[in-house]
Amino acid sequence: MERLRLPKNRRLTGNEQFRTVLSHNLCASDAVLTVCIAPNACGYARLGVSVGRYSGGSVVRNRLKRLIREAFRQNQGRLAGGYDYLVMPSRRALRGLSRREAGRRTAVLTFEQVEESLLALVSAAKRKADNKR
Repeated sequence: MERLRLPKNRRLTGNEQFRTVLSHNLCASDAVLTVCIAPNACGYARLGVSVGRYSGGSVVRNRLKRLIREAFRQNQGRLAGGYDYLVMPSRRALRGLSRREAGRRTAVLTFEQVEESLLALVSAAKRKADNKR
């Protein structure tokens, strides 16, 4: 069985890399996540996670980041290589809620929900990228 890892070179770090992904404007979102993608020259998929304070307290935000990283790590083989992926919790579902209420709503997300959302949104964003070419 292949050992699944997420080494540092598979992560987006720094504002410049995040801005580059956002500038391509290839995003898809649903009630759980927002995923933006951009082609890279590395030849492999890289992940960036941004979880704002709108998602809840620090415990909830760190749990969301762990869920997103784990979903990405376990599905690296199913994702297209050569792309940078920026994943954020969707603000749409949390609009108008206090931080405490938002934290309660995001705290009940399961790994399966995050994984399903990630895979669906990556394929939707990839279709947008293919149509743009």
